[in-house]
Amino acid sequence: MEQKKATLILDGQTLELPVIEGTEGEKAIDISSLRNKTGYITYDNGLVNTGSCISTITFVDGENGVLRYRGYDIADLAERCTFVEVAYLLIKGQLPSSKELTQFSTYLNEHSLIHEDMTHFFTGFPPSSHPMSILAAMVTSLSSFYPSLSDQDANFEITTARLLSKVRTIAAFSYKKVLGEPFVYPEYELSYCANFLNMMFASSVKNFHPDPIFVKALNKVLILHADHEQNCSTSTVRLVGSARVDLYAAIASAIAALWGPLHGGAAQAVVEMLQMIRADGGNIDKYIAKAKDKNDEFRLMGFGHRVYKNYDPRAEILKKTCDDLFAEKNLSDPLLDIAKKLEKIALTDEYFLEKHLYPNVDFYSGIIYRAIGIPLNMFTVMFAIGRLPGWIAQWKESADDKNWKIWRPRQIYTGEPKRDFAPLQSRGQA
Repeated sequence: MEQKKATLILDGQTLELPVIEGTEGEKAIDISSLRNKTGYITYDNGLVNTGSCISTITFVDGENGVLRYRGYDIADLAERCTFVEVAYLLIKGQLPSSKELTQFSTYLNEHSLIHEDMTHFFTGFPPSSHPMSILAAMVTSLSSFYPSLSDQDANFEITTARLLSKVRTIAAFSYKKVLGEPFVYPEYELSYCANFLNMMFASSVKNFHPDPIFVKALNKVLILHADHEQNCSTSTVRLVGSARVDLYAAIASAIAALWGPLHGGAAQAVVEMLQMIRADGGNIDKYIAKAKDKNDEFRLMGFGHRVYKNYDPRAEILKKTCDDLFAEKNLSDPLLDIAKKLEKIALTDEYFLEKHLYPNVDFYSGIIYRAIGIPLNMFTVMFAIGRLPGWIAQWKESADDKNWKIWRPRQIYTGEPKRDFAPLQSRGQA
């Protein structure tokens, strides 16, 4: 079958550019030869219309609210799988068999400890340190203690298990550091999510057992965050990874990118917004009006998405997860009441409908974290734990790409034209 071509007429020159088509009908014009043939580059502010890679990992259809990992619908995975199964799927390309899952889970437990010398690093951080800064620094230091893991030709399944389990341990330790409490080490018989909750909340003076209902909810939240195509932090993994850095450096750079309030920090921003509305007497109408006022700096957090022009499928699942969790545990939260009222208005108000401002994944995730007991400053860390399998899969896919190139975007320069240099003594006294 003959490949489709796109015709570009530029400065009297006719140029044929290849058209690439994905398995779901996505189409892209390959402009990689454009500058060499014409001297032109393309300009795409924010890269909102630029395909930076070809990938087999995640499919997003923002217009129709579709999200699939390796071909599997996100709703099926969230309902029927554990986070460990989904992590295996993203990294290995297939859902694990029972034997494969047992082996992978064994690797996760066997490699969940960090080198004991690394625990001393935590004492060097000030008590006020944000857990994300600790996480980024500690992930970078992993390459010093486990240098063999930077070899992508080694047993990548063990490498993956080590990173997934150690990052979870570091995250829990960072929380204990902020509290000033002794670390709780992972336990062999506990599952991935149960182990995390145990390391977070157990202590020598508290009889703690991870609640299966909370474990189930946490599995779903992490699954829904596991990958999401070429977002800011994932693109950072590929960009930094294109320099052929090891996996640790690429992941640490992604953690730094995720920390931004417009990316991984959005769930925290949602809860802070709901707290602000509650403190103002729950005056929702006031904040809806502020959101509509283009001269007001207030933003309604948790609504709208760069890709989705429909209801974020992850938000739908999280809303049900939230309702089920609160019903099963007989919980209540005034912030949830405010959130539901906001959502009801946004789904019926013409202003929000015209702008496609539907609830996104961040809208309910923070409320679920609150119910589990996870504090506000750990929300972005939770996002990092969830997104880690996707980052690893994206790094590996990029590293294995036979057409690999180091990323080197171009720019349009709008600064001063060439200027004559003036010696210091002739530049005046100003």
